[in-house]
Amino acid sequence: MSVIGNTELTFSEEQGMILDTAREFCRDKSSIGAVRAQLDSESGYDSATWNEMVALGWLGIALPEACGGSQLGISGVVPVVECMGRALLGTPFISTTLAAQLIARLGTSELHERFLPGVIGGAPATLALLENSDWGDTRVRCAVDGKGVMHGVKKFVADAGAAQWFAVSVVCEGEHAVAIVSKDQLAPGALRENTLIDETKRAASVDFTGVSVAPENLITGDNVLSVLQDVKLIGALLVAAEAAGAAGACLDTVVEYLKTRKQFGKLIGSYQALKHPTVEILTSVDSSRSFIYHAATLMSDDALDKDAEIACRMAKVQATETLLFAGDRAVQFHGGMGFTYECDAQLYIRRAQWSQQQFGDAQHHRKRLAALLLDLV
Repeated sequence: MSVIGNTELTFSEEQGMILDTAREFCRDKSSIGAVRAQLDSESGYDSATWNEMVALGWLGIALPEACGGSQLGISGVVPVVECMGRALLGTPFISTTLAAQLIARLGTSELHERFLPGVIGGAPATLALLENSDWGDTRVRCAVDGKGVMHGVKKFVADAGAAQWFAVSVVCEGEHAVAIVSKDQLAPGALRENTLIDETKRAASVDFTGVSVAPENLITGDNVLSVLQDVKLIGALLVAAEAAGAAGACLDTVVEYLKTRKQFGKLIGSYQALKHPTVEILTSVDSSRSFIYHAATLMSDDALDKDAEIACRMAKVQATETLLFAGDRAVQFHGGMGFTYECDAQLYIRRAQWSQQQFGDAQHHRKRLAALLLDLV
């Protein structure tokens, strides 16, 4: 009997079709040159590429048909994110998908009708959850007072500059809640851009102090905390899928260099000291994809169960650790050139450092996995 209880793994025809389309699209739209061209841009992504993604219906893959979505669930989103990771394509796709999932799982039909069609139509959105850099800190200080006025700052809000609205975790009358805040409600200077190690990503600290939240934009209830937890796990899974894709591309970069670079008259790929770590990257990428698609198999529109939680946490650990190892080896194998900004290995090791921290690093998830696998919770 498996220690994780559930080892089911399926790959549907729909996932295969999405993967083929996404792979071709991302390869065409996000070459390394195109990625580097966006590093210094304000938004970090090309709006024309974003509009094409919207036209393909990617923003509605996991959303209900009643709102114009495809209702294929998070399992249908995973192949898209994997391909985006492989191409280092930076867009607000993950942030928007997670914000929409929160509304879909927690909001009323009225909220669905007000926000989800806009997401499908291309309006970026994001989650505002962190108040410090620790994903393990469960305390929420950002509050909505009795008059409906917010007080507090959220940090490292992904794609805050592009977002049209924010789903903000708050406390209201001592209970967990979610406030929906439009971008135009923010005071001038409320956004302070963060400097990130991965320049393909964007994030900011957002001061929500003074924002008035209308009653219809404040989501309360006994299930708020559990849904927030589920969305964080979905976030961990999507970051894992993105990291696995990036690790695969990093492996291609390493192999290409080993096949062309000569030292002492021999291709450096002929040396076992370089062959063995390269094979380790390959097997780790394959393992990462297995973990990710196993977790995707267990995803549903209902509350995530224990097996799904275990699968998401294991996928996050495996994929981000794989990318970290691959990025490190890519820099090392390129020698002195690998430490220069112009070397593409830098893009992967920077993405690895960013991915490791999103929705909890490996230590964060292993600590919780130990309790889950040993039945301590």
